[in-house]
Amino acid sequence: MEAIRVTGGTALKGTIPISGAKNAALALLCATLLTDQPLAFSHVPALADIKTLSALLAQHGSRIAGSGNDLTVTTPEISNAVAPYELVSTMRASILVLGPLLARAGEARVALPGGCAIGSRPVDLHLKAMEVLGANVEVIGGDVVAKAPVSGLQGGLICFRKVSVGATENALLASALAKGETIIENAAREPEIVDLGELLIKMGVKIEGLGTSKLTIEGQARLGGTSHRVVADRIEAGTFAVAALITSGDLFLEGARGDHLRAPLDVLRAAGAKIHIHDKGVQVTAPLDRPQAFDAVTTEYPGFPTDLQAQMMAMASHAAGRSTIKETIFENRFMHADELMRLGAGITISGNTATITGTNQLSGARVEATDLRAAAALVLAGLVADGDTYVTALHHLDRGYERFEEKLRNAGADLERVRLSA
Repeated sequence: MEAIRVTGGTALKGTIPISGAKNAALALLCATLLTDQPLAFSHVPALADIKTLSALLAQHGSRIAGSGNDLTVTTPEISNAVAPYELVSTMRASILVLGPLLARAGEARVALPGGCAIGSRPVDLHLKAMEVLGANVEVIGGDVVAKAPVSGLQGGLICFRKVSVGATENALLASALAKGETIIENAAREPEIVDLGELLIKMGVKIEGLGTSKLTIEGQARLGGTSHRVVADRIEAGTFAVAALITSGDLFLEGARGDHLRAPLDVLRAAGAKIHIHDKGVQVTAPLDRPQAFDAVTTEYPGFPTDLQAQMMAMASHAAGRSTIKETIFENRFMHADELMRLGAGITISGNTATITGTNQLSGARVEATDLRAAAALVLAGLVADGDTYVTALHHLDRGYERFEEKLRNAGADLERVRLSA
């Protein structure tokens, strides 16, 4: 069994480069199904999820060239409109092939992604958006089976009953080739949505309202190729910002976008951090003492992101005083609390609110990650725990953080991957 061994006690200092955003890159790569022209991407994070999606695109007919952080994808034709369960089941973002397959090939059969450890993520909003654009959509044998009219998808008014990043992305992708105008109301506003919209504009789609809750899209009969740099990963940047504060360190997050991090940076300031936003990144300087207690409530962007909740809970476990974190996005996203308590954290859960009484006496132990962000949170807690902490279930971590241990080691952390006996 593979684990990360972390020995706590070192204040992190130096520069950490921020990779391209996983959640942006996945949607951007799905857009390659919309055109027969090449799309060249830079700053693509080298992650397990990117490899999984690349394999899915390849079986749809995409040709993928390049290596490392630079990829060029060309899809001359859709050779197969079926997204099989064995690929889709490992990554929920695979549902994003539904919109572009339906728009370009006129049909799609996409396996339902299945459950999620941090709570349900229903796809009904995705399906209703396709129906508004004229598609006939059914769920048959665990697959979403969709077919466009002979004349193709038609623009329409999509009103989401709740904000959904994935459904907004799927609607954007499908409407890019739909005839006429599509309006998306109650759209997600995340930077990853804006990044996808900017790519589609380069490809020839006319879009208004990016970054707002109302998007207006004028679809095109044919889209062209272009080049695009993936936006910086705000969740990775937030994770390393927490690492600076929890270890009483000082880190420059190279490439981080301060304008994408307003809510989490406000929480970090409340915990005692000094934040300096530069053109080339964000400097996070911690006080010499422990972080101070804070309160946070997760909500849709531009509010505090649920994807930083676990990392902030790790910091609260070491903070001076009593913190509260309220989770309003997912119903099961406190699973990491039990593992943090194995390290000595004082956490009580009541409904969707966690109360954390900080301690300066976290102690190393063997813990298991329950999801991607929980994995990062446990490593962060290990950075200030006495003795050695061993974090297992690293497949979660590898889905969403590029060179995670290397970046922390370069900033002074004492950690490495090791093999443990079962």
